[in-house]
Amino acid sequence: MIKISPEERENRKKAIFESMSPRRQKHIVKKGYENWDPFQEPKDPIDIRKDKTRRTTQSLVREFLQTKDFEEYSNAYGRGVFELCLGIINNDERFKGMYEFSIWYRELLKKEGHE
Repeated sequence: MIKISPEERENRKKAIFESMSPRRQKHIVKKGYENWDPFQEPKDPIDIRKDKTRRTTQSLVREFLQTKDFEEYSNAYGRGVFELCLGIINNDERFKGMYEFSIWYRELLKKEGHE
């Protein structure tokens, strides 16, 4: 990676900004020009992102579904497992909420003798 001075970085940022369409510029200004980083590294592709156990989404889903008999789940079930897994790995608040609710609900069912 090449090191550039803060001044050069700002000059390049300004040049990129000025080469954009007015609509895109307006969007960046609305979010905050000072917070905008046109040099940001792209995120890992979804298929190689790993969780804390260093497993990919695909390997976690496969590992989980192998604990089930094939007749026990449908395509919709498998899609749900994949979506939840992806959401948790990406630290998505929506999926964290679903996960935490599921744990809480299971404990509630146990506590009340429904499991």
